[in-house]
Amino acid sequence: MTSPPTAQPRLGAYRESVTLPFPHLVVALRSTLGAQLVTYLGGVTDTKAVRQWAAGARRPSQTVEHRLRLVYQVAGVLAETTHTGAVVQAWFMGANPALEDRCPARVLRDHPVDEVSALVLAAARAFAATR
Repeated sequence: MTSPPTAQPRLGAYRESVTLPFPHLVVALRSTLGAQLVTYLGGVTDTKAVRQWAAGARRPSQTVEHRLRLVYQVAGVLAETTHTGAVVQAWFMGANPALEDRCPARVLRDHPVDEVSALVLAAARAFAATR
């Protein structure tokens, strides 16, 4: 007897987060989240750095790049369920009950990505599933 098939997670957001050239990823994040939120998530104080990342004129540390790739994946999970850019942006900035009422953007910025990635992705998937 075979077991029933399990639902396959949507992998498009993950695949793009891994394969997109970093400047393209930053352009997409800036378009969805806005330059200020990308600046905050990137741990920089000026949107000039984000513009330089998008232009390919500058690269952040590997830690920041890893974080922004995760942010792209999370945003993609939310967008795959037809959430608009405004909803995705609000999700990152709002107090999230799945994260003990912490703001996902702050969780991602203030903690090592390896420690919070599964938690933030689970919160995004839970939100996306409630649609």
